[in-house]
Amino acid sequence: MDQVFLFLLVFLLAALLGFELISKVPPTLHTPLMSGSNAISGITIVGAIMCAQSGSGFLAQALAFLGIMLASINVVGGYMVTDRMLSSFKKKEK
Repeated sequence: MDQVFLFLLVFLLAALLGFELISKVPPTLHTPLMSGSNAISGITIVGAIMCAQSGSGFLAQALAFLGIMLASINVVGGYMVTDRMLSSFKKKEK
């Protein structure tokens, strides 16, 4: 029970810290930060896949699946935003 409480506390602190950090970033830096977010989400996907393979219960596998899905959405969305931003710098053909 103590370990679950500790994990929930770390998760809560990480969520609050992440929200505070992202809310303080100026809009001009959001796209460069998206690239870093994609890298972190890639690491999250690998970790969630490892948790899903451990097979230590239904709750662990359900949370691992949820982590894989949410991190995948973040990666795909980040690449779409980055591609859109880069296409705005291309010269338009006549």
